[in-house]
Amino acid sequence: MQTRRDPDQLKRLPWDQFEKLDVADKAQAFNRAGNPYHTIFPQQFDRDSLERLCRLATCIRRIAKSRPGVDFLNRLLSHKRAMLYFTQPSSRTFLSFYAACQYLGLQPAEVRDAATSSELKGESGEDTLRTFSSYFDLIIMRSPRQGFAERVAHLLSSSERPIPIINAGSGKDQHPTQALLDIYTLQRSFERLDGIDGKRVMFVGDLLRGRTVRSLSCLLTNYRNVEQFFITDPRLQVAPEALHLLDRAGVKYTVDDDFEGHIPKVDAIYMTRIQDEWDQAGDTPVDIARYSFRPEHLQILRPQAILMHPLPRRQEIAVECDRDPRAMYWRQARNGMWIRVALIATTFSVADEIFDYYRMNLA
Repeated sequence: MQTRRDPDQLKRLPWDQFEKLDVADKAQAFNRAGNPYHTIFPQQFDRDSLERLCRLATCIRRIAKSRPGVDFLNRLLSHKRAMLYFTQPSSRTFLSFYAACQYLGLQPAEVRDAATSSELKGESGEDTLRTFSSYFDLIIMRSPRQGFAERVAHLLSSSERPIPIINAGSGKDQHPTQALLDIYTLQRSFERLDGIDGKRVMFVGDLLRGRTVRSLSCLLTNYRNVEQFFITDPRLQVAPEALHLLDRAGVKYTVDDDFEGHIPKVDAIYMTRIQDEWDQAGDTPVDIARYSFRPEHLQILRPQAILMHPLPRRQEIAVECDRDPRAMYWRQARNGMWIRVALIATTFSVADEIFDYYRMNLA
């Protein structure tokens, strides 16, 4: 059992010491009362917190079906302001968070290009975000810099104005809110089939550089007897450290390159695109056709299985598959908005108000 350390002491550590901590200790420093204050890693969530977030998201989406419900949600955080600092290209994640803020009444502002900030004048990204913390109550950030969200969260935790940071994608390392929406999609898809426990989940595509795969794989360790399959070209296979995490958790997994052979065995297929924006000059392209889901694959996919994709899609899933009821990627996108509303509500401690409204008006 891991020894619990004092979160306040952890937050006061200098960055060069904090950076070297185990991720479990960092998660303690970034959480408050069992819930994330800064949302940086998937390791900050246990099964109880995941199930609570999923319940909250479902309550919110049902409350939002009526005008009185929308008015209730809009009043919850109308006194707060959010900065969406997205210096890495994004449309789905950005708009999903923007809409989530609007549902809760937060007033959103945005920076989508570092060239429009004082970073163009030589200011550090850390100083830029420290400045933004003077004007806003929440920063939602997406950056190509690996570990940058963690660094900013540590910086603000030890400042005189600590405001929450939500990591909306950080370099090649983590994408915790994508993993949350993926868990929510799995939970809703299998709610009549004993939930996520005991399911087989296959990851396909760029597993080495795809941060969504690592984040979801990590969250799945909170569920019982979930078997994971990593299927791709050996050059794009999942990194050893991700497998070490599964080994420590006692998770059964398979590493292979036989895509078609595993389709009939699994309950969920998580397709991903090739992350060629990280390619180096001279890299040999991978034959993605071997790892693409085609219409004929629907015939060997289990009747109760689902097909997922974090988007954007290229040729990994044929558009002819979109009409199949097992295709969940468009639902994933909408689920992303609701789970992000739930996360922001949890961050600002208004979840209980939402649950109370639901019980009194809709339960």
